[in-house]
Amino acid sequence: MAPGSVVVTIEKPNKFSLVEINASDSSLLLEKQKAVSPKQFTWFLLLKAHRVFACISWLAMALKTMLLSVKKRIALSDVSEEEAKSRRLYRFIKAFLVISIAALVIEIVAHLKKWNLNMIQPWEVQGLVQWSYMAWLSFRVDYIAPLVLTMSKFCTVLFLIQSLDRLILCLGCFWIKYKKLKPRIEGEAYDMEDGSSFPMVLVQIPMCNEREVYAQSIAAVCQLDWPKDRILIQVLDDSDDGNLQLLIKDEVSLWREKGVNIIYRHRLIRTGYKAGNLKSAMACDYVKDYEFVAIFDADFQPNPDFLKQTVPHFKGDPELGLVQARWSFVNKDENLLTRLQNINLCFHFEVEQQVNGVFLNFFGFNGTAGVWRIKALEESGGWLERTTVEDMDIAVRAHLNGWKFIFLNDVKVLCELPESYEAYKKQQHRWHSGPMQLFRLCLPAIITSKISVLRKSNLIFLFFLLRKLILPFYSFTLFCIILPLTMFIPEAELPLWVICYVPIFMSLLNILPSPKSVPFLVPYLLFENTMSVTKFNAMISGLFQLGSAYEWVVTKKTGRSSESDLLALAERESTSPNEEKILRRHSESGLEMLNKLKEQEATPVKKRNRLYRKELALAFLLLTAAARSLLSAHGVHFYFLLFQGLTFLAVGLDLIGEQIS
Repeated sequence: MAPGSVVVTIEKPNKFSLVEINASDSSLLLEKQKAVSPKQFTWFLLLKAHRVFACISWLAMALKTMLLSVKKRIALSDVSEEEAKSRRLYRFIKAFLVISIAALVIEIVAHLKKWNLNMIQPWEVQGLVQWSYMAWLSFRVDYIAPLVLTMSKFCTVLFLIQSLDRLILCLGCFWIKYKKLKPRIEGEAYDMEDGSSFPMVLVQIPMCNEREVYAQSIAAVCQLDWPKDRILIQVLDDSDDGNLQLLIKDEVSLWREKGVNIIYRHRLIRTGYKAGNLKSAMACDYVKDYEFVAIFDADFQPNPDFLKQTVPHFKGDPELGLVQARWSFVNKDENLLTRLQNINLCFHFEVEQQVNGVFLNFFGFNGTAGVWRIKALEESGGWLERTTVEDMDIAVRAHLNGWKFIFLNDVKVLCELPESYEAYKKQQHRWHSGPMQLFRLCLPAIITSKISVLRKSNLIFLFFLLRKLILPFYSFTLFCIILPLTMFIPEAELPLWVICYVPIFMSLLNILPSPKSVPFLVPYLLFENTMSVTKFNAMISGLFQLGSAYEWVVTKKTGRSSESDLLALAERESTSPNEEKILRRHSESGLEMLNKLKEQEATPVKKRNRLYRKELALAFLLLTAAARSLLSAHGVHFYFLLFQGLTFLAVGLDLIGEQIS
């Protein structure tokens, strides 16, 4: 056999044959391959076509299903109460939308007819439409463009200032990590064998119609590791449901039978919401015997060692008024909405609260998962009912009185995130309208206080104006109003770094405290811009004392189970026979059985997803602007407006968060 030859075996039904092909005859193989290639190529094309048609069919079915879902959502959904009450902003957006659509129609006609945009001779104008277009161009250049350009520059400056503030906070957080700075306990710890060395601690659980979570919260607080004679638990129930009141009383009785020092309080007149509830509880005579008070909302479940990790920080520091712990979330991976909330709150605690606590000894009290020195509360005026952010109110007044705060990033308390967009929207409205109410009320006290000029400046310009007023203002105005407006006014077009590079960089900084959320960078950026309409509306209502600013809606809870719940359940199942008799006596009482029967017979309230008109109007406005950007061949502007408009559309149809079938 020749060195360069190839042996090919050809199999036939009755015989085999060997054919030797020299290297010089390799063209025979190539001709054979060429003869087979068209058939293989045909099968390859058919396979690819099958996959393409299958993909198109799947997309068509998905689109059909989504459209049917949207159609059903529109047919069954009703407008939220908040939307019905805040009509001014909706009317403004709707008028803006109508004008934009009319301008888009004229721009499309001008583009198709290829009108000269620099037409000079007036007598060359033909028709009413062309005359209207030329009149619009002249009016736009002379009057609208300078105004929009000024507004865009102003909002851009605010955007850069706020971005700089966020960057400085992140650098401060990096410095804390690098230097390993954190609050440390001064002095010796409490004598574990001598219970009398522990200070007296009052624990309060304010709640209102918290049917889903009251049991797990009470169970978690009752398992706090602290001498039983040095702690008192107050369950402050503001529920207006008689059956629920009886259930909570029964739960309190169960733990009292186990030896826990716990009492149940219910106000007949519910005034002042949570602030009124806490104020009423602090007015009890026995409160004077206690030195500290820990507060937990009804969905919070502290670990048993919470008090031992927080209260010792007060020892040796008589100027310390508040110790705040961090929140962690049992349902952060429940849906896209909870994931995006987790990004925001991780940045709030890891960066904002920690940096302000380390460098300024001041931050806004989060309303729960914190321990107050009762003397600090009393000297600062106690709980006031003048705003819907009583936690921020007492924190500001305590700061003005010279009290220091520390934040413990390592101490975490489990709680819930709102799973529906309706609940989250109402929560954000209260969180952003309340600070503006408080700013109007506290400004004179801040100016006349005895704290340093630096701390006054931090309170006024950073804490209130920049982070509570300017942030929602420029976010809504720049990205939801000015940006789509510049598509019709190219003279005032925003640069790419304003709408793309800087926002992505700042969103990346926000995600750093929760690195597992990096895949949600773009959805987070789009959703934050979508929420700007709610935050802007809340800020305006709080600043100008509109009716919706004083509404308090309890955030809906679902009662997600956690590890502490399972431990509590195991403890109950392993109780002694005497305790089992006590549990059986209470759980099988005729009154509770009657209540259960009533609950089963009661017709369940049908819940449904809602439509949000402002978000829908902004969705069509942004999509209209995206269509206009195509005429000018804008690349990044088009894609940003398109995806931002689709995000507004999904939120407006309540397609994000909990879906109720």
